Amino acid sequence: MLGSVLDPLRSVVVAACSAALVLAGCSQPSSPVPAAPQPAAQPAELTRFYEQQLSWGSCVDYAASASDRAAFDDEALECARLEVPLDYTEPDGRTAHIGVLRQRATGDRIGSLLVNPGGPGASGMSLGASMSRRLASSPLGQRFDIVGFDPRGVGASTPTIDCLNDAEWEVERADLDVDPSPTGVAQTEAENQQYAQRCTERSGGADVLANVGTRDVVRDVDILRHVLGDEKLTYLGYSYGTRIGSAYAEAFPQNVRALVLDGALDPEQTTVQRTVDQNAGFQKAFDAFAADCATQPDCPLGTDPARATATFQALTRPLIDRPAPADGGARTLSYPDAVTGTIQALYLSDFWPLLSGGLSALASGDGTILMRLADMYNDRDQDGRYGNGIEAFVVISCVDEERITERAEQGELIRRSNEAAPFRDDGRGVVAALDPCAFWPAPPTSEPHTPRVQGLPPTLTVSVTGDPATPYQAGVDLAKALSGSLLSVEGAQHTVALQGNRCVDDIVSAYLVDLRLPPDGARCSLAPTPGG
Repeated sequence: MLGSVLDPLRSVVVAACSAALVLAGCSQPSSPVPAAPQPAAQPAELTRFYEQQLSWGSCVDYAASASDRAAFDDEALECARLEVPLDYTEPDGRTAHIGVLRQRATGDRIGSLLVNPGGPGASGMSLGASMSRRLASSPLGQRFDIVGFDPRGVGASTPTIDCLNDAEWEVERADLDVDPSPTGVAQTEAENQQYAQRCTERSGGADVLANVGTRDVVRDVDILRHVLGDEKLTYLGYSYGTRIGSAYAEAFPQNVRALVLDGALDPEQTTVQRTVDQNAGFQKAFDAFAADCATQPDCPLGTDPARATATFQALTRPLIDRPAPADGGARTLSYPDAVTGTIQALYLSDFWPLLSGGLSALASGDGTILMRLADMYNDRDQDGRYGNGIEAFVVISCVDEERITERAEQGELIRRSNEAAPFRDDGRGVVAALDPCAFWPAPPTSEPHTPRVQGLPPTLTVSVTGDPATPYQAGVDLAKALSGSLLSVEGAQHTVALQGNRCVDDIVSAYLVDLRLPPDGARCSLAPTPGG
């Protein structure tokens, strides 16, 4: 296994699961945003990249999955590849190509709306295709080209991050790494060192891994902005996509028109504190699920929410020694997959009934539902093929995040994480093995800091009170750091903008189209949780 510090608690695209969201507590936008400074001049050494012309065509050949092949087979969509320097300090050296998908505005065009779903490692082209369909007849679809891009190394972009083949992925998912002895720690570290080596060899070399982080993505975004013909950037980023947005604001404040940042990462927070807080967020979501489940007939966690964590542990920990059959015996559910499937369902309260059914099935000896949830999380399709989303998560995190190289520090982080989220504690003790980032061939290119931005127009941060992956306070802190507006949303899910809640969507749309911000203290609410 890769180690608990880099468990990819990434964002998921939840647009298809938002039917239960309703209008509640909507606040009307207030005054327009004042005009921002003129855009910055482009660097002379990058002129050939800024002045390139994209060759737009069919999107079918850009699909990285079966679901993308179906979604991209749409005449309203057009795709291209943007050429950028692999290493911005050597603009005449190797280049990378960024996959870009676009649906043109159907009315009086303002410009492009760039969207990113987060991760890191999730496909912006996939999100762009999904949002284009949903927004085609909306004011946003009428006024903006909807543009999704795969950040460098992700999806259709090249060089593409590649660490494991499909067979190796199956082995990885079944690998327990629960032995805290020196022998067990050494074995896990050897696996993680091999993982780093495979990523280096299969992704195109150490220079690819050195330049795949957010520092370089924001420079790619600025080139894309200009090539699309936009004087200034209009951007919507979810989860890790908020890091791209805030880093862009810091690097190119003069080039920003509007930023919506939903499900924020706090740029000041250390990796250790973010990991602990995120685990606490998932425990909070688990507790909310357990409380709801207790009101339902035949809840697999029982009728006492205070005992739900212990009941979950009793249900899942035996899988360490005896995996459960899944898919009629064709596959087996491991302990790590049971926890991963549970985490996947905790991203969105609409998934709670499915999680309840999966835990009930597991109690009867069938791991199929939890296995399917874990497949969704791990980017595995029905034919057993894996996308590169989780691999990209690890690789990008290794160059974006602080690095832990001491076992004692690693062990303390795992101990604190288990304490924050006991539902996912295997009970075997802390395995203080260094994760793959400790063996990375390149140093980090980012560090936690307070954004220092001058000349940035007002931004809009959206934060959900019960968000398990990116806790509410991080949104409060990011809005403050950018001196922007905050929209608070009462609910229990990860991200919410343009996913069907009229209150949220009206405010976001008014800001993106008319640059009108909500009043201070603006709040919306989602529908009651299942059973609530």
